[in-house]
This record gives sequence, structure tokens and C-alpha cells, in this order.
Amino acid sequence: MFKDKLTDDLSDRKPNLGTLFARDLTEKSVAGGGESGSSPNGVAVHRPGEELELIEPNGSLDLGEKGSCGGYDSAERIAAAEKWSDLEHELSQEEINLEKLRRFAFTGLPNGGGIRATAWKLLLDYLPPSQDLWDKELSGNREKYAKLKEELLLTPVSDVECRQSELWREKDEALNDEADVAGQLQRHRIEDHPLNDVKASVWHQYFQKHGEIAEQIDRDVDRTHPDLNFFSGDSSFSRKNRGAMRDILLLFAKVNPAIGYVQGMNEVLAPIFHVFSTTYDEQDLANVEADSFYCFVRLMSDSIDHFCKHMDNSPVGILSTLSRLMELLKANDEELWCHLVYTSKVNPQFYAFRWITLLLTQEFKFQSILRIWDSLLSSPFGIQDMLLRICCAMLVSLRSKLLGGDFAANLKLLQHFPDEIGIEYLLRVSRDIGPDGSALHFDM
Repeated sequence: MFKDKLTDDLSDRKPNLGTLFARDLTEKSVAGGGESGSSPNGVAVHRPGEELELIEPNGSLDLGEKGSCGGYDSAERIAAAEKWSDLEHELSQEEINLEKLRRFAFTGLPNGGGIRATAWKLLLDYLPPSQDLWDKELSGNREKYAKLKEELLLTPVSDVECRQSELWREKDEALNDEADVAGQLQRHRIEDHPLNDVKASVWHQYFQKHGEIAEQIDRDVDRTHPDLNFFSGDSSFSRKNRGAMRDILLLFAKVNPAIGYVQGMNEVLAPIFHVFSTTYDEQDLANVEADSFYCFVRLMSDSIDHFCKHMDNSPVGILSTLSRLMELLKANDEELWCHLVYTSKVNPQFYAFRWITLLLTQEFKFQSILRIWDSLLSSPFGIQDMLLRICCAMLVSLRSKLLGGDFAANLKLLQHFPDEIGIEYLLRVSRDIGPDGSALHFDM
């Protein structure tokens, strides 16, 4: 399957080699040529008046025509090609070394060739490290998805709803019997069935709720990230993608009734669905919907409490996570933390709530999101830890402007994160951020 595909010669590849990998981790993480300040804990920070290094937001390398460097020198082109080759080699092994894959992914994965799709499936534990098990795992999960979809989406009402309707009838009959004994007027019995339009009918309530959720999902899918033409327009391709996204989200809501669908889940699903749709493998392309569903479930399991309003004040809720972000900022730049909390009084709920719940999918261009997710999914400390490091790096990168701004200016800045702050720069800063100022690193 994937092993055979990876043996293609690099010369047959499309000109775009994909993501430009981050520079060596030992490269200094501050911008500009002069010395920059640092916090007491050793994190590189920017003082008022310092200029930030501008790096292409999407970090991509386009080789252009043969012989053209596409704006980059030959050494960078060769390094990117070598990294692509090393990744292909690693993914062609019978037993994938996940630690090595994480190191590759953490510094960025190529956009083309289906490499990112396969890597994300491995990093999300959807595929096992042993390639011999891939076909069995994939076919089993895809069959389960087809059955789930048949039972919960294509068949209008499940056994659970039927039983609920039966319990409602039993309760109604019991109440009427009690009325006879007490000498009260007997209520008219309501014969409950799928076509019943009486508001008290379980069937009517079910179809109404189902319809409202489906309409909300349709609206949200149509508004998914503006950079994506994947879901816009009226082409059969776009309609098919919107339909698949809708079914994934609707099925997720039905499988998890206590959570349901929450606005914004479409934005979290979009990168997975897009990446899985760019593979060259015909079997994978035919099963994008099933694979996306299971990887979406795995990703959501790490942050689902952020979508549950009744969990907001719990130790695992969004308010607790926002507090952790502020503690991280305080540990790495106490002056900036003090200014945001006490001087300009910009509550993190006003900006970081969206950053965290939607995994930064609304803050950057789409290609930049994919690059960020490479690091999120491969972080040795987990997605949420890396996410908070990046959020903290976003604050630190705007240090000069934030220290000079009031409530209104800072709120506007943080709700509309500037494009000129490069993704690779942010990720380099995030590696130097930790609960005690400790840097993020891999054991080599």
C-alpha cells in the first residue's frame, strides 16, 4: 500500500516540496541581529522598540520552475528534499519508529504526497506502528463507521428512541389509571408515532432537535475557514465535501449526546478532513469520511471538556486551562503578565478562549494552521501543553505592542493576531517556554 507508493523517485514529484522545515533548534529564537532581552527564567523576549523577524506565515517552499530557487537558496532546497526523502524512508519501514516520526513532524511535514495524512494518522494513534496491521485496522474501522452511519443517520430512529417512545406511552397510561382511581378527569391518550406532530410526542421532539442540529452544522460548514475553497461553491466536489463534513459532525453529536454538536467543531474537523483528502492513495481517498471521523474523535477526546459549559469551572474545564495559560505567561514574562492582568485588564476569556477551544484554527492562514498542528500532534508533552506554549509565545511575540497598549488596543490586537508574525518564529519561541522557563526538547 503506502510502502510501494513511497518508492517513487523524488524527481517524479511535483515541484512543490511542501513545508520548509524549521531551522536548527539551536538557532537563536529571537529576531533581529542585535541582542534581545530575556526573562528571569531565560526565555527570549522582546523589549519595546525591537523589531521582529518576518518569516513567511505558511513556511512553505515552492521550487517553481526547474533551476529556480523559488526565493530560497539551494542549501535550503536540498535540506527540504533530504528531509522529504528521510520521511518517506521512515514511513516505508515495516515498523514505524514513532519517536523519530515525532521529531520529523515537530519541525514540519511536507504538504504533498500524502505524507502528512499518514503521519497524522500515526500521531493520533489511528494507525498502529506496524504496517502489517494497517489494512486490518483500516478496514475494521471503516466498516464500523459505515454501520454507525447506517444505524444513526440513514435509519431515522434508533432502538433507543423507540424505547423512549414506549416508556412515554407507559407513563401516560399509568397517569390515566391514577386519574380513574382518584376520580379526576381522564386525559386523552396520545397515540405516539413517527408522523405525530404533537409537541409532547417523543418522535416530534426527536425530529425537531435532529433538524435544528443539522441546520446549525450546515451553516457552520458553509462558513468554515475562509482560506478553504474545499467547501465553497456549488460544484459536485464541494457539495460532496460539505455533505461528508456534515455527516461526521452529526454522527459525532449522536454518538455523544451529552456533548452534542458545539459551534466551532467544524473548524477543528476541517484540517483533518482537508489533509486526508490530499492523499494519492485511492483507498484512502474513498474513505476520507470514515478516517476523518475517527481521528476527529481522538483529537476531541483531548479537549472535549472545553466544549462542555457545565465543565467550565471544573479542574479540566476551559477556565482552568485559561488560568494555566496565565500562569505560564507569569513564569516566563512576569512584566507582560502583570500589564495584561492588572493594567490593561484584558481577560484571557476575551481572546484565548477561541485560541484554545478551536486549536488556533481561526487565528492564522490555513497552511499555517497545518504547520502548527504538525507540532501540536507530535509534541512529547501532549497537544494541550504544546497549545498553551504556542499561545504564550503569541503573547510574548507581541510584547512591545501589548505593554504600550490599553484595554481597547490590546483586545483588538489579540482578537486579530497580526499576519506579519511568522509561524516558524512563534514555534521557536514556544520551544523556549515552559512552566518554570524550561525549554521543550526531544531526547535524541
